Amino acid sequence: MNYTEFKTGILRLTGVDLNAYKENQMKRRIDANIRKHGCKEYEDYLALLKMNRTLYDEFLSYITINVSEFFRNPNQWVTLETEIIPMLLKKKGSIKIWSAACSTGDEPYSLAMLLSKFMPLHQIKIIATDIDQEILAKAKAGEYIDKHLTNVPKDLRDRFIIQEGDKYVISPEIKKCIQFQQHDLLKDPYPERIDLIVCRNVLIYFTEEAKNDIYTKFSRSLNKEGILFVGSTEQIIGSQKFNLNPYRIFFYEKQ
Repeated sequence: MNYTEFKTGILRLTGVDLNAYKENQMKRRIDANIRKHGCKEYEDYLALLKMNRTLYDEFLSYITINVSEFFRNPNQWVTLETEIIPMLLKKKGSIKIWSAACSTGDEPYSLAMLLSKFMPLHQIKIIATDIDQEILAKAKAGEYIDKHLTNVPKDLRDRFIIQEGDKYVISPEIKKCIQFQQHDLLKDPYPERIDLIVCRNVLIYFTEEAKNDIYTKFSRSLNKEGILFVGSTEQIIGSQKFNLNPYRIFFYEKQ
Protein backbone atom coordinates (compact mmCIF):
# COMPACT_ATOMS: atom_id res chain seq x y z
CA MET A 1 0.00 0.00 0.00
CA ASN A 2 1.42 3.39 -0.99
CA TYR A 3 0.59 6.76 0.58
CA THR A 4 -2.12 7.53 -1.98
CA GLU A 5 -3.88 4.27 -1.16
CA PHE A 6 -3.44 4.96 2.56
CA LYS A 7 -5.20 8.34 2.15
CA THR A 8 -8.12 6.58 0.47
CA GLY A 9 -8.28 4.10 3.34
CA ILE A 10 -8.25 6.89 5.92
CA LEU A 11 -11.05 8.70 4.09
CA ARG A 12 -13.19 5.56 4.21
CA LEU A 13 -12.33 4.88 7.85
CA THR A 14 -12.54 8.38 9.36
CA GLY A 15 -14.16 10.68 6.79
CA VAL A 16 -11.06 12.91 6.89
CA ASP A 17 -9.74 13.75 3.43
CA LEU A 18 -5.95 13.96 3.71
CA ASN A 19 -5.81 15.28 0.13
CA ALA A 20 -6.91 18.65 1.53
CA TYR A 21 -3.75 18.91 3.65
CA LYS A 22 -0.30 19.87 2.37
CA GLU A 23 1.14 16.50 1.46
CA ASN A 24 4.77 16.90 2.53
CA GLN A 25 3.85 18.15 6.00
CA MET A 26 1.15 15.57 6.59
CA LYS A 27 3.11 12.62 5.20
CA ARG A 28 6.05 13.42 7.49
CA ARG A 29 3.75 13.51 10.49
CA ILE A 30 2.05 10.24 9.58
CA ASP A 31 5.32 8.45 8.77
CA ALA A 32 6.69 9.48 12.17
CA ASN A 33 3.54 8.19 13.88
CA ILE A 34 3.76 4.88 12.01
CA ARG A 35 7.34 4.38 13.20
CA LYS A 36 6.33 5.29 16.73
CA HIS A 37 3.87 2.40 16.79
CA GLY A 38 6.29 -0.13 15.30
CA CYS A 39 4.55 -0.52 11.94
CA LYS A 40 6.56 -0.97 8.74
CA GLU A 41 3.86 -0.39 6.15
CA TYR A 42 0.87 1.90 5.71
CA GLU A 43 -1.31 -1.18 5.39
CA ASP A 44 -0.22 -2.47 8.82
CA TYR A 45 -0.92 0.90 10.44
CA LEU A 46 -4.33 1.21 8.81
CA ALA A 47 -5.25 -2.27 10.07
CA LEU A 48 -4.12 -1.25 13.57
CA LEU A 49 -6.32 1.84 13.49
CA LYS A 50 -9.32 -0.27 12.51
CA MET A 51 -8.78 -2.63 15.46
CA ASN A 52 -7.73 -0.23 18.22
CA ARG A 53 -10.16 2.56 19.15
CA THR A 54 -7.63 4.28 21.42
CA LEU A 55 -5.06 4.50 18.61
CA TYR A 56 -7.81 5.60 16.22
CA ASP A 57 -8.73 8.53 18.49
CA GLU A 58 -5.06 9.36 19.01
CA PHE A 59 -4.49 9.39 15.25
CA LEU A 60 -7.38 11.79 14.63
CA SER A 61 -6.05 14.17 17.27
CA TYR A 62 -2.56 13.89 15.79
CA ILE A 63 -3.48 14.68 12.20
CA THR A 64 -5.80 17.57 13.08
CA ILE A 65 -2.83 19.36 14.68
CA ASN A 66 -4.31 20.75 17.89
CA VAL A 67 -2.07 23.56 19.11
CA SER A 68 -3.55 26.48 20.99
CA GLU A 69 -3.11 28.91 23.87
CA PHE A 70 -5.09 31.72 25.48
CA PHE A 71 -4.81 35.17 23.88
CA ARG A 72 -2.28 33.89 21.35
CA ASN A 73 -0.40 36.81 19.74
CA PRO A 74 -1.54 39.39 22.34
CA ASN A 75 -1.13 42.44 20.07
CA GLN A 76 -3.81 41.06 17.78
CA TRP A 77 -6.16 40.69 20.75
CA VAL A 78 -5.52 44.35 21.58
CA THR A 79 -6.74 45.22 18.08
CA LEU A 80 -9.75 42.99 18.61
CA GLU A 81 -10.54 44.72 21.91
CA THR A 82 -9.89 48.32 20.96
CA GLU A 83 -11.11 48.40 17.35
CA ILE A 84 -12.92 45.34 16.05
CA ILE A 85 -15.39 44.54 18.84
CA PRO A 86 -16.34 48.20 19.46
CA MET A 87 -16.87 48.67 15.71
CA LEU A 88 -19.07 45.58 15.44
CA LEU A 89 -21.11 46.48 18.52
CA LYS A 90 -21.65 50.02 17.28
CA LYS A 91 -22.92 48.80 13.91
CA LYS A 92 -24.89 45.78 15.06
CA GLY A 93 -25.75 46.17 18.73
CA SER A 94 -25.01 42.51 19.43
CA ILE A 95 -22.65 40.14 17.68
CA LYS A 96 -22.78 36.46 16.75
CA ILE A 97 -19.36 34.80 17.01
CA TRP A 98 -17.93 31.56 15.64
CA SER A 99 -14.59 30.18 16.83
CA ALA A 100 -13.75 27.70 14.05
CA ALA A 101 -11.25 24.86 14.58
CA CYS A 102 -11.20 25.84 18.25
CA SER A 103 -8.97 22.96 19.41
CA THR A 104 -8.82 22.70 23.22
CA GLY A 105 -11.04 25.75 23.76
CA ASP A 106 -8.38 28.32 24.60
CA GLU A 107 -9.62 30.65 21.88
CA PRO A 108 -13.39 30.71 22.54
CA TYR A 109 -12.79 31.05 26.29
CA SER A 110 -10.43 33.97 25.56
CA LEU A 111 -13.16 35.54 23.42
CA ALA A 112 -15.76 35.17 26.15
CA MET A 113 -13.47 36.71 28.76
CA LEU A 114 -12.68 39.62 26.46
CA LEU A 115 -16.35 40.19 25.64
CA SER A 116 -17.13 40.36 29.37
CA LYS A 117 -15.58 43.84 29.23
CA PHE A 118 -18.36 44.93 26.89
CA MET A 119 -21.50 43.10 28.00
CA PRO A 120 -23.00 40.89 30.72
CA LEU A 121 -21.95 37.26 30.55
CA HIS A 122 -25.50 36.04 29.95
CA GLN A 123 -25.53 37.95 26.64
CA ILE A 124 -22.37 36.26 25.34
CA LYS A 125 -22.98 33.30 23.04
CA ILE A 126 -20.08 31.82 21.07
CA ILE A 127 -20.23 28.84 18.71
CA ALA A 128 -16.99 26.86 19.00
CA THR A 129 -16.30 23.99 16.61
CA ASP A 130 -13.64 21.40 15.89
CA ILE A 131 -13.44 18.16 13.92
CA ASP A 132 -11.95 16.20 16.83
CA GLN A 133 -14.43 14.85 19.40
CA GLU A 134 -11.68 14.00 21.90
CA ILE A 135 -10.31 17.53 21.76
CA LEU A 136 -13.82 18.97 22.12
CA ALA A 137 -14.27 16.93 25.31
CA LYS A 138 -11.11 18.53 26.69
CA ALA A 139 -12.38 21.96 25.65
CA LYS A 140 -15.69 21.40 27.45
CA ALA A 141 -13.83 20.32 30.60
CA GLY A 142 -11.93 23.63 30.52
CA GLU A 143 -8.89 22.41 32.48
CA TYR A 144 -5.43 23.75 31.60
CA ILE A 145 -1.84 23.87 32.77
CA ASP A 146 -0.20 27.15 33.63
CA LYS A 147 1.77 27.60 30.40
CA HIS A 148 -1.46 27.83 28.38
CA LEU A 149 -2.49 30.87 30.43
CA THR A 150 0.65 33.01 30.13
CA ASN A 151 -1.03 35.74 28.05
CA VAL A 152 -4.28 36.00 30.02
CA PRO A 153 -4.55 39.52 31.52
CA LYS A 154 -4.35 39.40 35.31
CA ASP A 155 -7.79 40.92 35.89
CA LEU A 156 -9.45 38.31 33.67
CA ARG A 157 -7.39 35.48 35.13
CA ASP A 158 -8.34 36.46 38.68
CA ARG A 159 -12.00 36.72 37.74
CA PHE A 160 -12.54 33.69 35.52
CA ILE A 161 -9.86 31.04 36.19
CA ILE A 162 -9.85 28.88 39.30
CA GLN A 163 -6.69 27.12 40.49
CA GLU A 164 -7.20 23.54 41.64
CA GLY A 165 -3.86 22.05 42.65
CA ASP A 166 -1.58 22.08 39.60
CA LYS A 167 -4.39 22.69 37.11
CA TYR A 168 -6.45 25.74 36.24
CA VAL A 169 -10.19 25.52 35.52
CA ILE A 170 -12.41 27.90 33.57
CA SER A 171 -15.24 29.27 35.69
CA PRO A 172 -18.76 27.92 35.09
CA GLU A 173 -19.94 31.42 34.14
CA ILE A 174 -17.57 31.51 31.17
CA LYS A 175 -18.28 27.90 30.18
CA LYS A 176 -21.96 28.78 29.82
CA CYS A 177 -21.06 31.30 27.10
CA ILE A 178 -19.68 28.63 24.75
CA GLN A 179 -21.59 26.15 22.61
CA PHE A 180 -19.14 23.43 21.52
CA GLN A 181 -20.00 21.39 18.41
CA GLN A 182 -18.21 18.94 16.14
CA HIS A 183 -17.65 20.40 12.68
CA ASP A 184 -15.54 19.57 9.63
CA LEU A 185 -14.49 22.70 7.74
CA LEU A 186 -14.13 20.69 4.54
CA LYS A 187 -17.57 19.10 4.30
CA ASP A 188 -20.08 20.25 6.94
CA PRO A 189 -22.56 23.15 6.51
CA TYR A 190 -21.30 26.42 7.99
CA PRO A 191 -23.16 28.49 10.60
CA GLU A 192 -25.05 31.42 9.09
CA ARG A 193 -25.32 35.17 9.78
CA ILE A 194 -22.06 35.37 11.72
CA ASP A 195 -20.57 38.76 12.66
CA LEU A 196 -17.11 37.58 13.75
CA ILE A 197 -15.34 34.39 12.66
CA VAL A 198 -12.10 33.56 14.43
CA CYS A 199 -10.05 30.85 12.67
CA ARG A 200 -6.34 31.11 13.38
CA ASN A 201 -3.23 29.04 12.71
CA VAL A 202 -5.19 26.21 11.10
CA LEU A 203 -5.43 26.87 7.38
CA ILE A 204 -1.64 26.92 6.96
CA TYR A 205 -1.85 23.12 6.90
CA PHE A 206 -4.35 22.98 4.03
CA THR A 207 -3.73 23.00 0.28
CA GLU A 208 -4.47 26.17 -1.68
CA GLU A 209 -7.55 24.57 -3.20
CA ALA A 210 -8.92 23.64 0.23
CA LYS A 211 -8.14 27.10 1.62
CA ASN A 212 -9.94 28.80 -1.25
CA ASP A 213 -13.00 26.66 -0.61
CA ILE A 214 -12.94 27.44 3.12
CA TYR A 215 -12.48 31.19 2.60
CA THR A 216 -15.41 31.18 0.16
CA LYS A 217 -17.59 29.46 2.75
CA PHE A 218 -16.41 31.78 5.54
CA SER A 219 -17.43 34.74 3.38
CA ARG A 220 -20.89 33.28 2.81
CA SER A 221 -21.19 32.59 6.52
CA LEU A 222 -20.49 36.21 7.47
CA ASN A 223 -23.04 38.98 7.60
CA LYS A 224 -22.25 42.07 5.55
CA GLU A 225 -19.50 44.03 7.36
CA GLY A 226 -18.73 40.96 9.43
CA ILE A 227 -15.08 40.24 10.29
CA LEU A 228 -12.81 37.23 9.69
CA PHE A 229 -9.85 37.06 12.11
CA VAL A 230 -6.97 34.86 10.88
CA GLY A 231 -3.59 33.75 12.23
CA SER A 232 -0.21 35.46 12.02
CA THR A 233 0.96 33.35 9.06
CA GLU A 234 -2.37 33.32 7.23
CA GLN A 235 -2.73 36.64 5.46
CA ILE A 236 -5.13 36.13 2.54
CA ILE A 237 -3.62 36.94 -0.84
CA GLY A 238 -6.27 38.34 -3.19
CA SER A 239 -8.88 38.43 -0.43
CA GLN A 240 -11.24 40.50 -2.61
CA LYS A 241 -12.06 37.42 -4.70
CA PHE A 242 -13.74 36.06 -1.57
CA ASN A 243 -15.56 39.37 -1.03
CA LEU A 244 -13.26 40.05 1.92
CA ASN A 245 -11.40 43.34 2.18
CA PRO A 246 -8.43 43.91 4.50
CA TYR A 247 -9.63 45.92 7.51
CA ARG A 248 -6.59 45.69 9.79
CA ILE A 249 -3.67 43.28 9.52
CA PHE A 250 -5.07 39.75 10.14
CA PHE A 251 -8.67 41.08 10.03
CA TYR A 252 -10.87 41.02 6.91
CA GLU A 253 -14.30 42.63 6.42
CA LYS A 254 -17.09 41.08 4.39
CA GLN A 255 -18.31 43.46 1.70
